[in-house]
Amino acid sequence: MMEAWEASSGILLQRPWLPVNISGCHLLAKSWFGDTAYHILLTDMHCVWEERMVSAAIQKRAQELNKRLRAPVQAFFSHLCEVVQPTLTGSDGRPTDEALISLTKQEDGNVNMRLKSELAGLPLYWEFHCTPAPVTVVCVQLVRPLLLMSHLLQQQVDQLGGLLVKKDAEIQDYRENGATLSRERLQTDFFEEQTNREDFMAKTLPLLPRDTLTFDADLQRLYAAVVTHGATRKRRLSETCFVEEERPSKEPNPDVNQVGSVRSEPDEAEEQNQTRKLDGAAAKTADRPSVKQSAQATSDPAERPSSKPKKKKVGLFR
Repeated sequence: MMEAWEASSGILLQRPWLPVNISGCHLLAKSWFGDTAYHILLTDMHCVWEERMVSAAIQKRAQELNKRLRAPVQAFFSHLCEVVQPTLTGSDGRPTDEALISLTKQEDGNVNMRLKSELAGLPLYWEFHCTPAPVTVVCVQLVRPLLLMSHLLQQQVDQLGGLLVKKDAEIQDYRENGATLSRERLQTDFFEEQTNREDFMAKTLPLLPRDTLTFDADLQRLYAAVVTHGATRKRRLSETCFVEEERPSKEPNPDVNQVGSVRSEPDEAEEQNQTRKLDGAAAKTADRPSVKQSAQATSDPAERPSSKPKKKKVGLFR
């Protein structure tokens, strides 16, 4: 179940926020419909609502809302997607009857979206029960991409400002070398970044709507580029971490190195001392009588023959 939720969230992240109008409510929406599952997000920039449903839950709700429905999910889910997707994407292919889909905000903060359709000559009812989304979902699906978009746009503004400064220097060089404009209306003032920013804010802020839900095509493309870049970077990092975990450790064993270093570099005096001891032991062994040598040889319990004769086993136990 958790893997299915993560998969739907990843797919939904790649979808753009689209402006929709449901029952007079202006919202931003993104949705994903699978074979027998869906995940939708709605926001009015005051709250974000979501609903995730899988096959078993869809079957249960469909039977609660349609007492006579006995068909499996596969039989009616494709029809449900065809009816509701135009509304959630803001396309022109929405149902002709606006009463088919209605949206109401509940007192508990939830949002219900009711749908009435017709399937095989019988009415088909469905309800989307959207609850406030967790903070994590809001940050991943909306806040983080918007912050990256604003950062990217600010970098573009800075780059364009630097380009304007270079253009002013180029035009000034032309003027100093005798170049003149053929049309006076093309003459522009020198670009000053701080003055331009203050003038832009003074003129634009009063005209900015209080609750704007505009997400035009350019912003949608920018949103898609930002989330795609983030997903690619995250996948590369995960692959790099996986390779590092699978790679065997190349660190040598400190104990082995320590023993090897002692054996590879023996002390010269210690070698001479061990040689003298071995020579003395060999001389003493050569001077001992043969009886003592034989007694010493048989004194080892591991080499001493057993006093009891072994019984021979016959049959299967040989």
